[in-house]
Amino acid sequence: QQRRDMTADIAHELRTPLTVIRGNLEAMIDGVYPLDAEHLHLALNQVNLLSRLIEDLRTLALAEAGQLPLVKRPTDLGQLLGSILTSFAAEAAAHQVALRSEIEPGLPKVEVDPDRIQQTIAILISNALHYTPAGGSITVAGQQADGRVQIEVADTGAGIAPEDLPHVFERFYRADKSRSRAAGGSGLGLAIAKGIVVAHGGTINVASEPGQGKRMAIRLPR
Repeated sequence: QQRRDMTADIAHELRTPLTVIRGNLEAMIDGVYPLDAEHLHLALNQVNLLSRLIEDLRTLALAEAGQLPLVKRPTDLGQLLGSILTSFAAEAAAHQVALRSEIEPGLPKVEVDPDRIQQTIAILISNALHYTPAGGSITVAGQQADGRVQIEVADTGAGIAPEDLPHVFERFYRADKSRSRAAGGSGLGLAIAKGIVVAHGGTINVASEPGQGKRMAIRLPR
């Protein structure tokens, strides 16, 4: 059943951009649209969406098979988190969302793939931005806890309903069914984040109440 559901989900996700590409190309061939850069860019944007979806599917498949390649090296998580926060500053400002840092000084270095961990934190912050209204805030925290290093991304958004909480890390799952791919990504982000964290021997959890925002917590071995 899971395999059938996954196949149906992938077919659904691929169908929309392919339909848009075909429609735009046919309209240009038939003379309905002019063959200009503007309309070619519309088709190209959909091609880029397809490329991202396919790459996400590949990453997820490798993670679930335990074959995700990791290039681990001693990494200063405080410095890495600071760099990620800087990269999201402009986007958060555009959403009128305050981006806050609560990084404990002197965090120990951890043996991780910094690119993959950066990808994971970026997924969590992007997800938080989608659900946090203007005037809200997102807090990225880093601290030591029980012999592990813990990274948290907390937001002041609408939160997650109890019935949706067990499913947030499932592929293609969207608690808000009205979110389109353009507005809400492929629906694979949190599944990929979990796969990357598990590949590092860590854990990822979510805590939330409706109307109270949510808190994503990653724990990595030191």
